[in-house]
Amino acid sequence: MKSKVFVVNKSAHDFSDAERYGKLVFITEGRLNRFNINDMHRQASEVLKQSKPTDFIVPCSLNVLNSIVCSTFAVLHHRLNLLLFKEGGYVERNIVFNNQDV
Repeated sequence: MKSKVFVVNKSAHDFSDAERYGKLVFITEGRLNRFNINDMHRQASEVLKQSKPTDFIVPCSLNVLNSIVCSTFAVLHHRLNLLLFKEGGYVERNIVFNNQDV
């Protein structure tokens, strides 16, 4: 089964290169209130319930929203799979967390 690519926020940016890694799923869309972190967490949790450890996160948008999305994914899967935009395309970066790391 193909992985999913969870894009933090749907915006005017062209995310099509990330489709090489899986089906795009947008967690939020449009302008957000950066102080409404409870709503951000609710939205992220609802969408990321369908995620698997092999899926990816594309950070974009507000720093606080990226933090919430990445934290939620890491809590669920004890790992973080990021697609970072570099020189016109996306590169994969991964971190595996275990209890001995903390």
